[in-house]
Amino acid sequence: MRSLAWQLVKARKLAFVGSFLAILCGTAVVAACGVLMESGIRSGVPTERYAAAAVVVGGNQVVRPEGGDPLAFQQVGTAPSLPADLVGRVAAVPGVTSAVGEVSFPARAVTADGRVLEAFGHNWDAAVLTPLDVRRGRAPAAADEVVVAGVPGVGVGDRVRVMTTSTPTEFTVTGLAAPSGKDGFAKQFGLYFTSARAEALSGTPGRVHAIGVFASEDVTDRVRDALGDDVFVAAGGDRGGVEFAAVGQSRVVLMAIAGSFAGIAVLVAVFVVAGTLTLSIDQRRRELALLRAIAATPRQVGKLIGAETTLVASAAAAVGSLAGLLVADLLRRGFARIGVIPDDLALAIGPIPVVAAFLLGLGAARLAAWVAARRPARIPPTEALAEAAVEPRDLGRWRVVAGTAFLGLGAALATLPLFLHNEVAFAMTTMSVLLAVVGLALLGPLAVQPLVRLASVPLRRFGVGGYLAAHNNRANARRLSSALTPLMLSIAFAVVNFYSQTAVESATRAEAVAAVTADHVLSAPGGLSPEVADAARRVPGVAGATPVVRTSVVTTSRSGETVQVERVPALGVGDVRGTLDLDVTAGSLADLRAGTVAVREASGADVGDEVELHLDDTTPVKLRVVATFARGLAFGGYVLPVGDARAHTAGRTDSSVLVRLAPDADRDAATRALAALAKEYPGLTVASGLAADHGDRRTQFWVNLLAVGVILGYIAIAVANTLVLTTVQRRREFALLRLVGADRRHVVRMVRAEAATVVGIAVAVGTLVPAVPLALLGIALAGSPLPTGPVGVYLGIVGFTALLGFLALGVPTRLALRTRPLDGLGPRE
Repeated sequence: MRSLAWQLVKARKLAFVGSFLAILCGTAVVAACGVLMESGIRSGVPTERYAAAAVVVGGNQVVRPEGGDPLAFQQVGTAPSLPADLVGRVAAVPGVTSAVGEVSFPARAVTADGRVLEAFGHNWDAAVLTPLDVRRGRAPAAADEVVVAGVPGVGVGDRVRVMTTSTPTEFTVTGLAAPSGKDGFAKQFGLYFTSARAEALSGTPGRVHAIGVFASEDVTDRVRDALGDDVFVAAGGDRGGVEFAAVGQSRVVLMAIAGSFAGIAVLVAVFVVAGTLTLSIDQRRRELALLRAIAATPRQVGKLIGAETTLVASAAAAVGSLAGLLVADLLRRGFARIGVIPDDLALAIGPIPVVAAFLLGLGAARLAAWVAARRPARIPPTEALAEAAVEPRDLGRWRVVAGTAFLGLGAALATLPLFLHNEVAFAMTTMSVLLAVVGLALLGPLAVQPLVRLASVPLRRFGVGGYLAAHNNRANARRLSSALTPLMLSIAFAVVNFYSQTAVESATRAEAVAAVTADHVLSAPGGLSPEVADAARRVPGVAGATPVVRTSVVTTSRSGETVQVERVPALGVGDVRGTLDLDVTAGSLADLRAGTVAVREASGADVGDEVELHLDDTTPVKLRVVATFARGLAFGGYVLPVGDARAHTAGRTDSSVLVRLAPDADRDAATRALAALAKEYPGLTVASGLAADHGDRRTQFWVNLLAVGVILGYIAIAVANTLVLTTVQRRREFALLRLVGADRRHVVRMVRAEAATVVGIAVAVGTLVPAVPLALLGIALAGSPLPTGPVGVYLGIVGFTALLGFLALGVPTRLALRTRPLDGLGPRE
């Protein structure tokens, strides 16, 4: 059987090219997703400050509930600090030669020319962990002295102002330092103080950010055993995770993106591969019918198709799995470019994603081949040739049931945003469209026939070409459905992905505009000192100033045996009267104090309930709900007292301050006085209006576009692949038309009319399918079914798809017409 299958593959190369390309590209995309997921689990970035330390001990940076699976965890935003007395315990571990505690805190350096540079402050004792060499000057010896590493425009003897959580303090630069053998740090600026001064500036006396370990042998396991599970013990490439807290967040984000992207990629890949193989086998009905007529059993025909598919799919999946490494690298570069992951976060390449993608590609192809071969393998031998002469009309019960089920499931998912006002429900809009397209593809001719009949009426009026196209379309509904499906998928997928993002972005912006009632917003790079709100209140004409801290919390929930862990944006606020209206639906934000919280209405918690959370630095808390609010889209799901939120963030600063002016205030004078605070707090700016930070959503928007671009690229290949395959296989049909009197012009016009029908139906259905879910999403978000976003993007999607469809049908037609009619007729007979 394998020998016969190999002979048929060699003899019918063209029939298998489409399947080969579909499997190759699909496997490459799936392999790329797998590599990115593995990178999110295992990859890291090189350390800078801890390069000399064999082992680094840091605070536990993840929340991992008991009973959850290995992937049920969330990275916190702020790395927790450690008690300083752990340094002695680490030093006492056998094999450890010394242990050094590092104090680290965000700081802003103000240079002589007024520039504000975000840096990190440290104790000079920790310089040995790099190690740092003093290239000029000396180490700090007094409380008002500092050694700088990498800060531009600063020399020995200069005075530099440093801000942490108060007004800037002046220090004398006593030395310029750099890592041994290097010119400076690649990713950070360093400010090194005496140990006592660094501890005072950090605001966390008696605690350290990390402990660097020097050892004569591998002591990683010993240190971990000595300290228990409440700390993170890192060696080798994992040390960078302690130094750069954002790396852990980036890895979690990368895993989440790759996981969700992989789900869509697998669905699309299986769908496209199944469609291509079905089309390929359907076009060989005559050949398979002849095998049945000469006594081949259904099992033999099925085994033959399976063997052919295995040969083609094995080669395609092998090449695609390796090509997935290149796709993964391109995606990594793209994610780094838009700021999702660090530039130096390398790919972790292992055998599991490659092997899994290979098996998935091969399995999808075999399943598709088995489904597509059921009909030609089981028809009676006496009906074989008659069955091959014309397209079968009935679809089969399983396709109708499955197609209807997919349509129903898609419709159900589309309604979720009306009932669940959260990001998961919003994401279901895209999935509902994909399921609806799969359902329409399964229903195939049953769904296409009414549209074809409708389109055939005007086609008949356009001469011979239109007449032939109209009758061809009605007689070959299966072929038309195969050509229509990928075009429809490309339009629907692109439209729903782009406009669902713009809908959420628009609703977020509108909610923020409605919520922020302050007259001015004070902000600064790196945050504002908590003193700024008090200083603003002392400005004449200011009636109120609300400090705002943007943070996050981690929530856990159980559903049966499943444990879900979610990182949710949160807000810390002071007195919000007159500055921020979150549309409180129960309770009062005036009751916010230590140990309390306000929650988004959609969370399900009521006033008086207790909720368990982990704050931004993993601190577990149990808080009493004092209010519920409706406007959580722009500001997060939880509102905390500003003091609690600020104390558990890395910089212990405010994100912004909302200022309300008195009704009788001299607004111009008050605005000038607020702006004058920049002299005392460098970097401070005064703005009017929006205070909501859309950075995360904007990043997510570009992430989705990048991921969608890869999927659309694959779909575009599938579109061209399918349309070219359907056209090339019609050479005999074109030859017969020319032998009975049609010339090349008639055939070309016929194909153009067919292309217009296919593209027109694809545009209509590809627009209508996402229109309903998008309308429901718009109603849930903004109360309006009208889409948001530029119409030019839609026109571009439609134009590109139409151009692709016309080229994929027209170019093979012209190439086929170069063959003499008799030559085109002979080989098939």
